[in-house]
Amino acid sequence: FLFTFIGDGMPGTGKTTLIQMIAGLMNQYCEVAGYAFHYENFGVDQISSYQGKSGQNCKDFINNVMNPKAIGFGTIDDVDQVAAKRSDDRASAGQQEVTAVLMESFAGASTVVRGNCTFGMFSNYPENVDDALRQRAGARWLVDGPQTREDYIDIFALLAGKNHSIPLGDHQLYANQEIKRAISTSYEAHSRPQEEGLAAVWDRFQKEKGGLKSIADVGTYLHMIRLAEPRFTGRAIKNITDAIKMRAMDVELPDDWFEKPETFMHRPYDDKKAMIAELRGPITMDMVLQEINRYADSEFRYTDKSDDAAITDIIRRERQREKAIHEIEDMKRDGRWGV
Repeated sequence: FLFTFIGDGMPGTGKTTLIQMIAGLMNQYCEVAGYAFHYENFGVDQISSYQGKSGQNCKDFINNVMNPKAIGFGTIDDVDQVAAKRSDDRASAGQQEVTAVLMESFAGASTVVRGNCTFGMFSNYPENVDDALRQRAGARWLVDGPQTREDYIDIFALLAGKNHSIPLGDHQLYANQEIKRAISTSYEAHSRPQEEGLAAVWDRFQKEKGGLKSIADVGTYLHMIRLAEPRFTGRAIKNITDAIKMRAMDVELPDDWFEKPETFMHRPYDDKKAMIAELRGPITMDMVLQEINRYADSEFRYTDKSDDAAITDIIRRERQREKAIHEIEDMKRDGRWGV
């Protein structure tokens, strides 16, 4: 499994539904294989007012999910409320403890990745998550919900159910939701950067180099991104290369492999490895570019959101200040100031 990932998006785009779906699917596979499955969510209710208790609760959560005797799936929903930025003076001691435990557990000196579990962090406001913790997410996915006309028709038809006689109209139901097509469309969207800041870097790179043709070109593009976004560090490169390798393994495993354990899950490791290797695709330059843009887009998106929030706060304070000045002038004029 991918050890850590983060999913971000606006409220109501389906992050919690995605958690339920993943947990349910993993549980079904484990039941077929006869493996123990453990799912656990770490939420705000586990933040304690007692010193050290929040960190202890978080460590217990990590240990439960990483138990080598089971397949584990751990989630931290609304991670921005649970784990605070280390620079946030308004955060509670409990939130700071959770941040420290998660950072040490996900990529610390004593971290052991056995491959039997995965941790997912989900947030409406990923820009409020500590930079170092956010970079410990090996993969990043934007959970943006329905986007196209077809998406909205499909989701309304699905949620409305079948207890009606309203005609569907000119539409092929769920055609756009076919997994291979949806994934292909999602990846192709990152052939060009989507965030304004990264798009400017890409345009400048294209003028100088003309495009990605070699590893040297890839390194040059990464360095140009680093100059524009200081948080684009070595860990970001590792996350990108891991995502590229995972893309090569992002294949549709046949359903019949999971219907009976002896077909795939209970076979020897070397046999399973060979079966998957037959389905594996090659690493291409298009794939490399898309994964670089996908990761870098997320970093620029977080920065832009953080800047927008700061600008909005400054504007709000200035408006309050102007209003206060006018009220003070009125009070002085009426003789109420200093009374």
